[in-house]
Amino acid sequence: MPEQPPPPSDKRQTLLAAIVLLLVAGGLFWLWQSQNDPRIEQLDRMLADDPEVGHYDYRFRVFAIDGDTAIVSTPRSPQMSVLRFLEIVRPDLDVSNPDTPEVIAAQKALARIQYRAREIVLSHPEIEDLRWQLDRQWYLRHGIVAP
Repeated sequence: MPEQPPPPSDKRQTLLAAIVLLLVAGGLFWLWQSQNDPRIEQLDRMLADDPEVGHYDYRFRVFAIDGDTAIVSTPRSPQMSVLRFLEIVRPDLDVSNPDTPEVIAAQKALARIQYRAREIVLSHPEIEDLRWQLDRQWYLRHGIVAP
């Protein structure tokens, strides 16, 4: 008995399923591409290659780019004291008295490095502004839930 060709509705369903699959795959690819902006990788490399920023105890990195604004990680914010950060990266430092010359020097060093990171990011021709965002993942890796 000769094999019967599938009914036309089966061909339509198969074609429709293939189109839907292609659209889903295309959407996922677009989402992946939008998350993997080559400018982010370039800026992260620039930060890591800088003699000061790249050798600091905290790795500044670009989380995202929104238009011409880079969203950059920071270990300090109004919600997270710089002293908490210093306790982690400088366990030898007694932060119980924030007015000691050593603590003040450590805070100034962080401020200087963060300012340098800002300069590096803003030197990119497509970046006009920068927004700092607390690096909650960094704190989680150190056992602290950041607000």
